Amino acid sequence: MAFELPELPYAHDALASKGMSKETLEYHHDLHHKAYVDNGNKLIAGTRWDGASMEEIITGTYDASAVAQSGIFNNISQLWNHNQFWQMMTPGTSTMPGALEARLIDAFGSVAEFKSQFSAAGAGQFGAGWCWLVVETDGTLKVTKTENGVNPLCFGQTALLGCDVWEHSYYIDFRNRRPAYLGNFLDTLVNWENVAMRLAAA
Repeated sequence: MAFELPELPYAHDALASKGMSKETLEYHHDLHHKAYVDNGNKLIAGTRWDGASMEEIITGTYDASAVAQSGIFNNISQLWNHNQFWQMMTPGTSTMPGALEARLIDAFGSVAEFKSQFSAAGAGQFGAGWCWLVVETDGTLKVTKTENGVNPLCFGQTALLGCDVWEHSYYIDFRNRRPAYLGNFLDTLVNWENVAMRLAAA
């Protein structure tokens, strides 16, 4: 069965007052995300991956030794990344649940220090990629960054929060100010209840 582009969990203009414009959502979801769906479906058609889950394809095609990943990996991994990304943001008010706050303080010393490390990871990712808050295989929390479409599934980690630092995610609204985009993401856009739910399920 071919993969489909999921609907956004909110209207295209729902995040505009919080720093992510309708134009950005139209380009990012309707064009870029859709391209990963369309290209991924074409590339897996008739292969051993036809009918496999996104997670199976990502972990089965990731090559840690490769300079560049395959087209199948790049498109399906980016499809998965974006499916998570929209869910990790909310147009409403989001308060960090106490259990999540406690785990962040335990892991990083403070919520502010977590945000500092997360922002630094995103700002320091050379070129396109993502920054993440993950649960490691030993249960500890860690901030990471990945290039292009690589994601925590490749390393056996559980993604709690991810921020897209490809230019199409922020350039319309923030131009070249990636750190400002990351700060706005953490301070106004994150759905902390969604992050806490992922942590509880990890």
